[in-house]
Amino acid sequence: MAISNKEFKLISEFLKEHSGIIIKPGKEYLVENRLTIMLVQNGCDNYLQFYQKLQKDSALRTKFVDALTTNETLWFRDNTFFDGLEDHIIPQLLEKSKNQSKIRIWSAASSTGQEIYSVGMLLDHVARKKGIRFEPRKFELVGTDLSTSALQIAKLARYNQMAISRGMRKDFLTRYFVKSKLAYEVAPNIKNLVSFKQFNLKNSFISMGKFDLILCRNVLIYFSDDFKKDIYSKLRTALSRDGYLAIGGSETPRGLTTSFKQFKAGRSVLYQAGP
Repeated sequence: MAISNKEFKLISEFLKEHSGIIIKPGKEYLVENRLTIMLVQNGCDNYLQFYQKLQKDSALRTKFVDALTTNETLWFRDNTFFDGLEDHIIPQLLEKSKNQSKIRIWSAASSTGQEIYSVGMLLDHVARKKGIRFEPRKFELVGTDLSTSALQIAKLARYNQMAISRGMRKDFLTRYFVKSKLAYEVAPNIKNLVSFKQFNLKNSFISMGKFDLILCRNVLIYFSDDFKKDIYSKLRTALSRDGYLAIGGSETPRGLTTSFKQFKAGRSVLYQAGP
């Protein structure tokens, strides 16, 4: 079902208002591909009718935002970053856990769970490698996302062969998964480290508390500069005094905020709260 320029403008502005996500002109095909079935299911003959229903139906709004959310993810996405975590950040967090009651790690756009589960596996792996005692009760890993359908997959922690093939290390597959006929399930010792909940980055971060490591990677590229500034400000307040913020390799807070200083973790760059 073709979308007119007027309809595309209404739909894209509504999406920005409710999620912060920007869909620029030229992406009409994406809207058509992802929303056509929803139009049919809701008895709409065009996108204007659908837009009018969105104004009144909160459940439909949730499904609408979910449908237009990008859930691109894989295991250990960006080897350079995860090498930096493994060699520099994770050992620090393990040492820190000896004197701190709880180490908190947040994946702020966790999608179907691969990123935060990858971090959980690294915690156990680095502890084994370095002979450091790993006490799961001292770690709280949180994954949040706007997409309810993605979070359902994350909570199940069951992945088919195609999902597993995207970045999973062979030795980790053997150690940290239980295989069934049709799927691989994250082993209980890692799965139990992580909790998931729906969260909109437009909201206040106060309820999330403070974190020793925040991963907000390849997320801000979808937002306007004003929204990026707001999120960076909230991320700054959500970091513990010596915590680390990870963003995508192509992303930078430069020109948007002066609230962070760089921290080199091998060939990877993370950020800490600045002055």
